[in-house]
Amino acid sequence: MSSEKKRTVNPKQTTGNANQKGTSRRVFLKTAAATGGVLAASSTIGFNIRTAKAQTTTWRVQTSWPGGIGLEIFKSWCANMIEKSGGELAFRAFGAKDVVGDFQLFDAVRNGVLEAMNPFTLYWAGRMPASVFLSSYPLGLRNPHEWDVFFYGLGGLEIARALFKKFGMHYVGPIHHGPNIIHSKVPIRSIDDYRGRKMRLPGGIVAELFQAAGAKTTLLPGSEIFPALEKGTIEIADYVGPAVNYALGFHQVTKYISLGPPGMMSLYQPVDLMDLTVSDRAWDALSPEMKQFIEMEVHVYSVMHHAAIQKADQEAWKKFEAAGTIVTRLSEDDVAEFTQLAIPLWFKWANKDVDAARLFKIQLDYMMSPSLGYIDEEMIQGQQLII
Repeated sequence: MSSEKKRTVNPKQTTGNANQKGTSRRVFLKTAAATGGVLAASSTIGFNIRTAKAQTTTWRVQTSWPGGIGLEIFKSWCANMIEKSGGELAFRAFGAKDVVGDFQLFDAVRNGVLEAMNPFTLYWAGRMPASVFLSSYPLGLRNPHEWDVFFYGLGGLEIARALFKKFGMHYVGPIHHGPNIIHSKVPIRSIDDYRGRKMRLPGGIVAELFQAAGAKTTLLPGSEIFPALEKGTIEIADYVGPAVNYALGFHQVTKYISLGPPGMMSLYQPVDLMDLTVSDRAWDALSPEMKQFIEMEVHVYSVMHHAAIQKADQEAWKKFEAAGTIVTRLSEDDVAEFTQLAIPLWFKWANKDVDAARLFKIQLDYMMSPSLGYIDEEMIQGQQLII
């Protein structure tokens, strides 16, 4: 079924105060020391790919991180790029909304306002339904290594690049950061507690899941969450992990954090994914050696980025506890109820176009295989995938 005949659905800066920024900086420096081996290895590769090109090429790269450890890590990575590349390529880093709004990143790269972007891939669900399956979705693949298997072992990376190529961009690779969590002004102890509540979500399939559970959802970029919670425009908000969310001050405007059962921190985005995507104009201007280096570097950065944020999260949990934040957990019964709501949405979004269906079919086969066993035939009975 052609994508032209399908209807799509529209589809995430508040920075902390000076003390919070200082805290984030100290956490980042400690994290950088802990990941020095990875950084050193990456730098060693970089020193060997210098070509005969005389001048340094500079890319303007904007991330969706509005602050905290995520932005710190991103800026440090960008600052080191000129050294790693032997002087051939430099990244000029911009935080969320520094050049354009989060939801304008796609067009900013296409139109040459930026050479590259580091967004949450799910943001493009409205214009590219297949992007739902290039990022973690409710009750789907649940661990970082499963997504690496999908991208680097089962053909996901090649399909992603073909999709972005249609828009004049090169999808370099996925970048892990960790599970998303939910902050709320009211306690969330079961799926029923979402009913009737005003909730911020990134849009797309995630928003539809919570709508099915009875929540009244709204789409906001990450930079607008704090003021919306502060004003009471929303009662509940999903965003990324503890370290970033603490730096953004969410503990000041909410009292509760809702998680999944033990061992499953997030039901709806257990492995949130960002990416590095570059305009074809910028990508094609690189030497073959530099292209290979950047692809390798993004893979290394994904590992470092994920590990550094998880380390910072462990410190952030202590800070939330000291601030009086109460952590609640859903039960396995809630997981079963959410799964029943999620599965029809998987097929709905997969059937929006042939590319979404191709990606989802790979993931569904993987989830149903003995390797994972998350899904069985009975659970998808009555569902049909149109390819």
